[in-house]
Amino acid sequence: MSWKGIFFGALIGLLLARNIWGAVVGAILGYMLDPGAGGRSAAPSTATVSGEFFRTTFEIMGYVAKSDGRVSEAEIGAARRLMHELNLGAADVNAAIACFRKGKSAGYDAELAIERLREACGLRYDLLRAFVDLQLRAALAGNGISPPVRKILLGIAERLGLSGLEFANMEASLRARQSSTRGKSGNLAECYAELEVEASISDQELVKAYRRQMSRHHPDKLVANGLPESMAQMAKEKTQRIQEAYEGIRVARGMR
Repeated sequence: MSWKGIFFGALIGLLLARNIWGAVVGAILGYMLDPGAGGRSAAPSTATVSGEFFRTTFEIMGYVAKSDGRVSEAEIGAARRLMHELNLGAADVNAAIACFRKGKSAGYDAELAIERLREACGLRYDLLRAFVDLQLRAALAGNGISPPVRKILLGIAERLGLSGLEFANMEASLRARQSSTRGKSGNLAECYAELEVEASISDQELVKAYRRQMSRHHPDKLVANGLPESMAQMAKEKTQRIQEAYEGIRVARGMR
């Protein structure tokens, strides 16, 4: 605990109120306003959050890939494709590969890594959702999301503050997108899945869901919160899909 804030708060309170109660109130205010009080530390910088996000993203990908005993060629390929989709430069690719290898190494402490990420991100829930989305994308593009892998990812999501329903909606959205890219029937069901809502939703709630999803995935907002610049393209593509899905539903419903 830092006593400087308490001391100066008490001194100011005493001088202004000219009694002991002014000193007490000043001391309390000094304690509350002192960033080092009670062992609290200043919020991490955006650069710190960005670095933690990048490292943990690829370490956990390696950890999940190795969770069934061995890392398959499909899982390695999925990780490399993701690096390509994120438009990572050569240096970032090498760093990502090193993190992936660390994550699949024996003795890797995934729980500690997730806890560090959670602490670094703090109340940046949209950033934590982006992290889970990346993990789901990598797992689905690898060998699919098997029950053991889903259990691991769901546990990670819950530790980061996401509900089971949010996790299920995110997975449904990614599966719908995967089906569409494979040439299967693109329809309104995929649009609803992209917005993470049911087809029975009212027009008013649909608009709210659309605005919520756009806010969650806005590239500038995520980067400002600590998303690595190299991953901003992912967010831009996501907002474009959200826009297209909403327009598709809006037209089908005859909404103005």
